[in-house]
Amino acid sequence: MSRDILVWVEQFEREAPAASWEAVGVARQIADEGGGGVIACVLGGDGLADLAEEAVAYGADRVLWAADPTLADFRVEPYTTVLQQLVREHEPGTILMAATFRGREIGPALAVRLETGCVADCTELHFQNGELMATRPIYAGKLLSRCVIPERRPQVFTTRVRAFPKPEPDVSRQGEIAELLPSVTEDEIAVKVTGFKDTAGGVSLADAGVIVSGGRGVAGPDGYEPLRELAQLLNGAVGASRAAVDAGWIPYEHQVGQTGKTVSPDLYIACGISGAIQHLAGMRTSTVIVAVNKDPEAPIFKIADYGIVADLFDAVPALRDALKEKLE
Repeated sequence: MSRDILVWVEQFEREAPAASWEAVGVARQIADEGGGGVIACVLGGDGLADLAEEAVAYGADRVLWAADPTLADFRVEPYTTVLQQLVREHEPGTILMAATFRGREIGPALAVRLETGCVADCTELHFQNGELMATRPIYAGKLLSRCVIPERRPQVFTTRVRAFPKPEPDVSRQGEIAELLPSVTEDEIAVKVTGFKDTAGGVSLADAGVIVSGGRGVAGPDGYEPLRELAQLLNGAVGASRAAVDAGWIPYEHQVGQTGKTVSPDLYIACGISGAIQHLAGMRTSTVIVAVNKDPEAPIFKIADYGIVADLFDAVPALRDALKEKLE
């Protein structure tokens, strides 16, 4: 195995999420540290040439892209098969990808195929005594674990979304770009995509720099309206606790926590959220946390950088109006 690092660059409608460029940036850093190169892999249906060039600008030395009808819609089986073929051909020592919903499926699946280890949701990666050391949160984020994958090569790591800075693209960078011919047919794929169902629009939780979340304290679906107004003012996203989702007040795609999405925004405003450990597991790595709660003993205040002891229906509109005046 070489010291090269293979990065799977996720894409949807020929656009990569910021998390994939974060993973490429991490790969560039540790490749420079370990003396290897960065190989980016882009898979999809068609029109990927521009995305391949973009991968070079973000730090890849080589880009391997495959455009094929079997890869037009994301499915674990063909994507894992193609990545497995690339690993056998190019023999990278390390495989990286962002810990998005798709990355969390592909990473472990690929590790099983390759009979190697997988460290998920990494917040730090660096070499120590010749081994790539990963740091990841455990016990709902209360502790940090440092671990390596001894002896097994290649080794698979997924990087937590927004845990690493997105690199600045350098359009002057030069790299090798090669098109692949996937050796997988539709007959070999058990899962078929029959259609898509649209969900609520707005800013994605995973990419949002600001998230305004509501819990039991919103008291019903209408209680999210002031939170939406504040999030819109800040160009942010609306989040929710599991209790609010289970009550049917807001769709599941807004849920933050152990059984929802893990987020790391620059600013997280928790409104009417008590701070159960399952919710904290999904947002405690936020840069700045603001808590609004009527209960001064609410656990959320223990991790908050700023706390407001007040009814959210008084505090949130006041905060919105003050920010609106400031931003105008």
